[in-house]
Amino acid sequence: MDHDPVTIGEFASFNIAIIVYFLGVRLNRTIAFLNAYNIPEPVSGGLLVAIVALGYYLITGGEVAFSLQTRDFLLLYFFTAIGLNARFGDLARGGVPLLKLLLLTIGFMVLQNGIGVGLALSMGQPTGFGLIGGTIALVGGHGTAIAWGPTLADSYGVTGAVEIGAATATLGLIAASLLGGPVADYLINRRGAKPDPSVHEEVPIIGLERDTEATAEVTHTGLMRSLLVLNIAIALGVAVQEVLSEVGLELPLFVVCLFCGIVLSNTVPFVFKNMKWPARSKSLAVISDLALGIFLTMSLMGLQLWVVAELAAPMMVILAAQIACAALFIVFVLFPVMGRDYVAAVLGAGFAGFALGATPTAIANMSAVTKQYGAAAQALLILPLVSAFFVDLSNAAIIWLFLG
Repeated sequence: MDHDPVTIGEFASFNIAIIVYFLGVRLNRTIAFLNAYNIPEPVSGGLLVAIVALGYYLITGGEVAFSLQTRDFLLLYFFTAIGLNARFGDLARGGVPLLKLLLLTIGFMVLQNGIGVGLALSMGQPTGFGLIGGTIALVGGHGTAIAWGPTLADSYGVTGAVEIGAATATLGLIAASLLGGPVADYLINRRGAKPDPSVHEEVPIIGLERDTEATAEVTHTGLMRSLLVLNIAIALGVAVQEVLSEVGLELPLFVVCLFCGIVLSNTVPFVFKNMKWPARSKSLAVISDLALGIFLTMSLMGLQLWVVAELAAPMMVILAAQIACAALFIVFVLFPVMGRDYVAAVLGAGFAGFALGATPTAIANMSAVTKQYGAAAQALLILPLVSAFFVDLSNAAIIWLFLG
């Protein structure tokens, strides 16, 4: 007998996510495999809850759904914090690695779509079906998959494009969460990418070196200052996105907020020199870590795995090929090009995160690796800028190239 769907409210979903995060911490401490391969705590706890919900569905036929509006706002906090911590001077100093990673990413996106379209056509599916199994649902994630779904269904003959896209993005997110840690572990322990033992600094999530403000203790005033600046940047991002929409340029809100954070941090402190600015402070790092942890926990525990199980067999073939391609690309292309060192190994974990899933997954993968092996400041600086900003700008052009 089927049960009515169970929808858990916003407040309860948020607090359950905190409990599930601590559950993931306990699981990682208890199960050696999870800790050894740097599986992020939100992934461990969130997937367990998703599996329990799947069991409930299989036994009773009832569905469990969490309210996720809070999750989406935490995403804005996280990306805005990345923007606030970015300085043009750092981008200039890391320019060559940033350019290398950007070119590698664009090349991989073309490869990913080529694999998806090639396999789709070989199985009698339309081009759009292969693109769903490429950058639309994998690099692009749920938002891009849902945005492109109606167009693919109406104009390119992909029946159920929205549903297939959302399910593909879900499965990609799981693969991204599970692939990054083991790949980095292989590169570090089997390919000689050991960290520099002289580096012991605990680098915040953005991965930039600390200055005087960053060495201060976390205080209530520091937290309030960080929250205020974050909210101002987000409000500015909402206004800018509305203007861009009116002129026909559609960008995800988190990308616009990231850019507004960059602009504010590279202008306001220079105009108001005596103002305490929260960039790179421990208080901002705490908010950023909290936002990322709960965002990823809510994303994983909210997965409806029974929807994933309904993926068409052709899409499962494409996904298997994409996972193998991502792993091989990281080991044999990205790792050598980025220097065959520890930073390159950490970048490999992050690349697996956004090549198959999303930028928060990439950050969580890299954070899990750096917690175990040591800091990798450059990796935590350049990858979010590529995956969160440049990728969204170039993905649409690459998709149209294949559809055209």
